[in-house]
Amino acid sequence: MKTTICSALVTAAFGLATSMANNALAADTLITASNMLDVRSGKMIANPQILVRDGRIVSVKQGANPTVDAQVQKIDLAGMTILPGLIDMHVHLDSDPTYGGYNTLQFGDRFWSILTVPHASRTLDAGFTTVRNVGADAWNDVGLRQAIEEGKIRGPRVVTAAYSFGATGGHCDSTFFPPSMNQQSPFNADNPEEGRKRVRELRKYGAQVIKICATGGVFSHNTEPGQQQMSLREMTAIAEEAHQWGLRVAAHAHGTSGIKDAIRAGIDTIEHASLIDDEGIALAKKHGAYLSMDIYNTDYTQSEGKKNGVLEDNLRKDREVADIQREGFKRAHAAGVKMVYGTDAGIYPHGDNAKQFATMVKYGMSPVQAIQAATINAAEALASKDVGAIEAGRFADIIAVKGDPSKDVRLLENVAVVIKSGEVVKSSK
Repeated sequence: MKTTICSALVTAAFGLATSMANNALAADTLITASNMLDVRSGKMIANPQILVRDGRIVSVKQGANPTVDAQVQKIDLAGMTILPGLIDMHVHLDSDPTYGGYNTLQFGDRFWSILTVPHASRTLDAGFTTVRNVGADAWNDVGLRQAIEEGKIRGPRVVTAAYSFGATGGHCDSTFFPPSMNQQSPFNADNPEEGRKRVRELRKYGAQVIKICATGGVFSHNTEPGQQQMSLREMTAIAEEAHQWGLRVAAHAHGTSGIKDAIRAGIDTIEHASLIDDEGIALAKKHGAYLSMDIYNTDYTQSEGKKNGVLEDNLRKDREVADIQREGFKRAHAAGVKMVYGTDAGIYPHGDNAKQFATMVKYGMSPVQAIQAATINAAEALASKDVGAIEAGRFADIIAVKGDPSKDVRLLENVAVVIKSGEVVKSSK
């Protein structure tokens, strides 16, 4: 009797182990293509074989005619070039550029929450599998991230800043209304201790990166891009507090003095950096700060902004900084400053994120360097080993295009296949 029971248990255990092994094999996916761009070396690799398990890359090999178990799912991208899913380090998924100035007031608050859903979907279809949302109202980006992570809606991985904040009356405050309306940001910070508290409050409710406004801006009222609006002491306190909690900090900084004080304060990424001078470039290189310079979107703003309701004062500021910013980008890149890909999507249409690549090449980058800004450089700026490269251990976030994007970066404006966590989420090949 005991022998029979033991035999039955062994048989059951063997059957369970076999079933588990088969399930493991069934969960594996092999992705093959004609070529792969290695974003670390910038070299093209022929006949890549990417083995994926549970959404992550297990191995990266090279060779034609792979031999795999029959139960392994195969994604064959013959005739195509694959590269890592792209990363946009500066988006606003609850903003829509077709509504500008006071036109936004015709809608209720939750209208903008709902718009994050199609905006996220378009961004993913454009090949951007990770984005950093650097400022949203009403915790819109946090709710979006949670819905995507729960599989309720489709979209990229979203690194959330929640509310961006700065000085009372500054670019991150509410600046378009008279005193009788008493409109203000709930997160204004006017001294170092208020800044520390804002970091703690925002982290508590879902901020994964802290975004501050060090200077005035283009799309606010009664601020100028060159105006510094947070002191070195305030920004230093914010950076120290955020780093203590393991968070990185992004600073909206158009103006020359604000850029330099943000770098001195230990801010990790400088957004826009429109009026950066040679001293600011040297400081960025010395301190290892990343520049995220949105050098394409002015083309959209100047052509479409007026009919969208953008006020002339905002269009004026955009015109004044555009060419200066682009020349600053060129000088900073030539000096060897670390650069990441940030578009300010939401100022121009979501889903058009890749249009900036060609502008970056026009102002001094090679196509490979522009792609690196949106992959491995961006991942390093995020302190992430999960995204940004096709390497073992990272998420299997992969895109495919027809042709060689290391020679023609505009190919990235028409991504044919998007794979997120090893699953095809878009295919138009």
